[in-house]
Amino acid sequence: MHRRIGRNRFAWIFLPPNLVIFGILTYLPIALNFGYATTGGLAVLATERPFVGFENFASLLDCRDYLDPSTCSKDLFWRALFNTGRFVLLQVGFMVLFSLITALVLDREIKGRGFFRGVFFYPVLLNPVVLALIWKWILQREGVLDAFIAAFGGEPILWLMDAGWSFFWVVFVSIWAHTGFYTLILLAGLQAIPKDVYEAAEMDTASPWRKLTRITLPSLMPIMLVVIVLALIKGVQTFDEIHVLTGGGPGSATMPIVQYIYETGFAVQPRLFGLAAFASLLLAALLMVLTLLQLRANRTSYRG
Repeated sequence: MHRRIGRNRFAWIFLPPNLVIFGILTYLPIALNFGYATTGGLAVLATERPFVGFENFASLLDCRDYLDPSTCSKDLFWRALFNTGRFVLLQVGFMVLFSLITALVLDREIKGRGFFRGVFFYPVLLNPVVLALIWKWILQREGVLDAFIAAFGGEPILWLMDAGWSFFWVVFVSIWAHTGFYTLILLAGLQAIPKDVYEAAEMDTASPWRKLTRITLPSLMPIMLVVIVLALIKGVQTFDEIHVLTGGGPGSATMPIVQYIYETGFAVQPRLFGLAAFASLLLAALLMVLTLLQLRANRTSYRG
């Protein structure tokens, strides 16, 4: 068959089955999501749902003051949106900083460098649900951390029942779980910097700080941009770790936008499929913008 059909035409034999599977699992759900976003009611079947146009969109954006979620008709959506923005700002900022510091340290000639690289990357290999369950076991009421504090005469703290502490631990666990991945990317970028540039700087008696600010960071900036955009995309999509660790609570203090979509469409009665679908389209638009930024960052890195 390969000889008779030819090398170029032979690939088309394998392409249609993959396109069919990809269409059923990807394009069809996207089309259905658009359909549900423009319909209302509580029916599951799309044929039984009345067309409402952009009513769901108008309902999500119905606010007297967009900076005050309590003035919005769908205040939970805006609280989840603000939680996601605050989470992404803190998580991405500190994670990129820690990843850079860790990569700079692991790039040096230190004893046990291979071991420490493995230690920092190990959490990335674990399932996010497993990571969240481990930390929940540590932070829950009368958990490992409270037992440790009580052993030294301290008072136990409800880490996951206080809004401030629960948000702190959500950010901390996410940083701890994903720092190794971005450290590995930055470490690869550091090792790609030509060594003769540093040798020339040493001949000019440049200080370590000057080499960092004039050679390392500028050379690493294209890779850093890619890391930041990837971290932003991952941060916006965060769901499983927070859902297992805090369930979005206490109240809605740690609820991200993805959890709002899940609960609105599937977990809470009545199931508002149209509202959840339109919220997911808004999230998809944001992710598309971030993806375009990533592609542009990749082109910049390649040219660099």
